[in-house]
Amino acid sequence: MLKPIAKLIAALNGNLKKSQIAAGFAWGVLLGLIPAGNVFWIVFFVVSFFFRHHHWSKIFAMTIVKIFLFALNPMVDAVGWSILHIEALQPLFTTLYNMPLVPLTKFNNTLVSGGIVLGSVLWIPVYFLISLLIPFWRNVLIPKIRESKIVKAILKFPLFPILEKAIKAASAN
Repeated sequence: MLKPIAKLIAALNGNLKKSQIAAGFAWGVLLGLIPAGNVFWIVFFVVSFFFRHHHWSKIFAMTIVKIFLFALNPMVDAVGWSILHIEALQPLFTTLYNMPLVPLTKFNNTLVSGGIVLGSVLWIPVYFLISLLIPFWRNVLIPKIRESKIVKAILKFPLFPILEKAIKAASAN
């Protein structure tokens, strides 16, 4: 459990390109909005490995989105319903549904179609937002966090050397 968090902290504080971290977060949001186990989720997950990004930030963002997905489901469902009820696309959807293997993708599920559309639309804004937040994190927040009284108190606990060792090991890889 500590290793993924340590890898993400090492990436945020290290010299890893902010574009790679931002791309990882964007992939994570896309994958988090699509129901897991769906054919589209599997395809997007496999395709994501062909692009250069930070995989731990993808997994972290996907986990966060999945945790809060119950609150996002009404919006994802509404987007999916809107897409599936576009009159001009009805012949396409009918043709796709009558093909041999396409119905297995469950593209006609409002959560699947809404997750794909919403995740695709949010990909670029998430990428740029995270790209803007990483320098703020590195240059403003980290120095303030290091000098805070809470962090200095935490450094005295015996668990911290274990976490610090995990972060150093993660940054060395």
